[in-house]
Amino acid sequence: MSTRIAFLKGHGTENDFVIVPDPENTIDLSPATAAALCDRRAGIGGDGLLHVVRSAAHPEARSMAAEAEWFMDYRNGDGSIAEMCGNGLRVFARYLQRAGHVAEGDMAVATRAGVKTVHIAKEGDVTVGMGKALLPEGDVTVTVGERSWPARNVNMGNPHAVAFVEDLGHAGDLYAAPPFSPPTAYPDGVNVEFVVDRGLRHVALRVHERGSGETRSCGTGACAVAVAAARRDGADPAVTGTPATYTVDVPGGRLMITERPDGEIEMTGPAVIVAEGEIDTDWLETMTP
Repeated sequence: MSTRIAFLKGHGTENDFVIVPDPENTIDLSPATAAALCDRRAGIGGDGLLHVVRSAAHPEARSMAAEAEWFMDYRNGDGSIAEMCGNGLRVFARYLQRAGHVAEGDMAVATRAGVKTVHIAKEGDVTVGMGKALLPEGDVTVTVGERSWPARNVNMGNPHAVAFVEDLGHAGDLYAAPPFSPPTAYPDGVNVEFVVDRGLRHVALRVHERGSGETRSCGTGACAVAVAAARRDGADPAVTGTPATYTVDVPGGRLMITERPDGEIEMTGPAVIVAEGEIDTDWLETMTP
């Protein structure tokens, strides 16, 4: 490592991230390192870490380099690797714009869930092409205390269990991952969304993200919720032939989710860079084994 490592801090609807620019993939970001940086008391603090790498320089992304110059090497707050993060992708694009790597308009970003399209609007919001949802078969149940609900299994490149509830308070404190059954439904863990209705095609959620706990927002979770709500409401775009747009309120703000008849999903929301600085690697070495 160099003596100092540059970092930035950003958020999308208060889902916050440590951003580590590393175009040539020269920084060893072990799970322990990523967790130390995301630690809110002893580190910089964040729900996750965005490792910014050129696709050609990363073994997991080289096959996508012809389509997307940049790879979002995303880590959860506990240092574990994740496939995708929708809010993180918007913040990732905002960083690339701030650094002068891209301009307003369309671009592509490689992720572990494939190449994603991004549009940076002139007025500030960022729209992310989230791909298509998969709806695995099988019943799933989510439990909090003595309450249990049926949940819709939705995969957005990462797994989600969407439960419609009467009151968001029924989700409890969400300090620990809500139990689900059957255990075979999510062998690698799951993001759990608790959802209430606010109006016509307008819902609100709380979410427990695997590896991070309850977060202020979850982009892929908002998409999963919109897909589950559309199926519940008889508004499946593949059936109706018209796009379905849902307003999804999260604790940290508001996202607009649109699913098109071809199954492609777009998410629009804010992305903000709030600070930048340098990491002292002497400190980092004392924080990681």
